[in-house]
Amino acid sequence: MFDWLKQNFLSTKTFYYSSEKFLPWLSAAFLVFFGYGLIFGLFVAPPDYQQGDGFRIMYVHVPSAFASMMIYMMMASCALMTLVWRIKIAAICMASSAPIGAWFTFLALVTGSIWGKPMWGTWWIWDARLTSVLILLFLYLGFIALRSVINDPEKKDRASALIAIVGVINLPIIHYSVVWWNTLHQGPSISKFARPSIADSMLYPLLAMIVAFFLFYAIILILRMRNQILLREMKSQWIKEVIYES
Repeated sequence: MFDWLKQNFLSTKTFYYSSEKFLPWLSAAFLVFFGYGLIFGLFVAPPDYQQGDGFRIMYVHVPSAFASMMIYMMMASCALMTLVWRIKIAAICMASSAPIGAWFTFLALVTGSIWGKPMWGTWWIWDARLTSVLILLFLYLGFIALRSVINDPEKKDRASALIAIVGVINLPIIHYSVVWWNTLHQGPSISKFARPSIADSMLYPLLAMIVAFFLFYAIILILRMRNQILLREMKSQWIKEVIYES
């Protein structure tokens, strides 16, 4: 049963042909959420009573930080499927996600530093949250570097999958760092079990931007995966048919 499922629904061929149908819908949804978040976040939401308009950088910083962690979790999940069930499309998803996650992590660090300069008086401090996010960036870069030095595709997938799984231990450290330690970084605002400690006029655009960033990730991921499939399966007959049809 699993072999049939793997061959028919988790195959590279099935993904390549079916994924193209989702791109227009994902793109339209991205424009809606991004447009709402951008307009209401930058122009409608009132200034913060302490930070003024400087708080508006959170509409890029917070979604980037969320995306950086969730993408790594996606990579780890794909890594597990790669090691246990040898699912090729999972390995492709894992490899294709890494550069996207690295850029989101870099963006989170840069926007955090831009916000920190006027608020903390410094571009960088070895705060628990900042340091753990920097480690996440190094995990992404290490994953990418490891794949670049191994030529054999199967060895490359197995070795990088191990790195992805081991690095998961850093995710709860990032999330709970502001709870476990006394840090300069503010505590959780929207991920609390109780009502988020942020006004609705600020919260809804922020949630929209988070959704928009995840939709953007999905779009770029599909495009990268389709490209990787073409490169990996270039000798397959169905790939030759795709090239001939195009």
